[in-house]
Amino acid sequence: MQTFKAALVVAIALVALVVSIGPGTAADNNRLALTISIDGAIGPASASYVKDGLAKAAERHAEIVILRLNTPGGLSTSMREIITDVLASPVPVVGYVAPSGAHAASAGTYILYATHLAAMAPGTNIGAATPVQIGPMPSLPGGTPDKDGKDQKDGGTPPTTKDTMTAKVTNDAVAFIRSLAELRGRNADWAEKAVRDAATLSANAALQAHVIEFTAHDLADLLRQVDGRTVEVAGGKTLRLATKDAVIEAIDPNWISRVLAVITDPNIAFVLLMVGIYGLIFEFMSPGAVAPGVVGTICLLLGLYALNMLPINYAGFALMLVGMALLAIEAFNPTVVIGLGGIVAFVLGAAMLFRIEAPGYQLSWPLIGIVAAMFTGLILVVLGALRRARNGPLRTGAQAMRGLPAEVLDWSETSGHVFTNGERWQARGTEAFKAGETVQVANIVDLTLVVRRAPASAGEGGTA
Repeated sequence: MQTFKAALVVAIALVALVVSIGPGTAADNNRLALTISIDGAIGPASASYVKDGLAKAAERHAEIVILRLNTPGGLSTSMREIITDVLASPVPVVGYVAPSGAHAASAGTYILYATHLAAMAPGTNIGAATPVQIGPMPSLPGGTPDKDGKDQKDGGTPPTTKDTMTAKVTNDAVAFIRSLAELRGRNADWAEKAVRDAATLSANAALQAHVIEFTAHDLADLLRQVDGRTVEVAGGKTLRLATKDAVIEAIDPNWISRVLAVITDPNIAFVLLMVGIYGLIFEFMSPGAVAPGVVGTICLLLGLYALNMLPINYAGFALMLVGMALLAIEAFNPTVVIGLGGIVAFVLGAAMLFRIEAPGYQLSWPLIGIVAAMFTGLILVVLGALRRARNGPLRTGAQAMRGLPAEVLDWSETSGHVFTNGERWQARGTEAFKAGETVQVANIVDLTLVVRRAPASAGEGGTA
């Protein structure tokens, strides 16, 4: 019995020891490498996705985060949000342009420079980081560049200003990307060239120019080359990476990021706005329909939320609202002029709505044309209905009652009651009629019908 008790105590002690040290040993042997993938234009959805992914990596104590890039660029505001999160991340972030054929252009170049380590797959490219013009910024008239690239005027006096706003945006972008290059010890001169001259590099050329640290064929090759490197993360803490046997796990965007990716597309936001406004208009036209009001309210709120996430021109938005208001007035009170003015205001407002020309964030002209054509068709339908109503026979009022046949219900001397058009009417006349006789309505005076004897049908009372 004593031997059994001793064995039992030893077994319990061993189980407790395994439970206490088992998870730690497993965590040490199975280091975690999380991947975040950005495919397509960079926008609010991408920024939200990266922010959540880095937060999860910090919570799970991941060894590294691999930020895979394949993007033509996007919004500068979203790009700066991503860079801020990367710089503040306690987990090292490795930028990786992949797969072969991918590119990290424009905003993608800035993000790659911000990562702790940068890599590219063979057959990829980086660069063309010149800031995209925001809104119309025309140059001053009167000057033309000569062969040396200098502006000339008729009087030989150089122009006082040469796109000051463009110069300010470009210089700010140059300072930003140079600061990132200096922070990570990468080629700052080429980074400036990528901004000013839209320079680009292939994967091998980027490696030779010290724009990236290495090239990698796949994630396994990437982890092998990253293993043993030392990086400095937020707070000045230095980490030595151990990624040789790390377990790769992808972080998928949550439902909020997926919804943002859909509604922040300018074309989707535009359609949501149209559906929302006209859903409310139809609800006001037919109170109690419910469905147009509910759908319209939801779509309008989603559209306004998307517009709040995107840089828009409020003058263009106001013109769109004026155009839709004029079209709604045209539907209630057709005048043609108001409808045409509404279409013009709507198209101009839609063209001016978004102040950006970043890849993936342009409003589609065919979509504007389709919506404008739908509004034009609506006006034509309303005008056609109005014309038919004016040229057609009268269906209500005193004029519509004249000439209708009526059946005499009862009659006394010069007054009585008749039945016509599905209703019982008080009537009077100059003749005496019998119950059941058919008469004709000659006029209506104060809700009393004036009737007369119905004319004889063709051929009645004649001779053959």
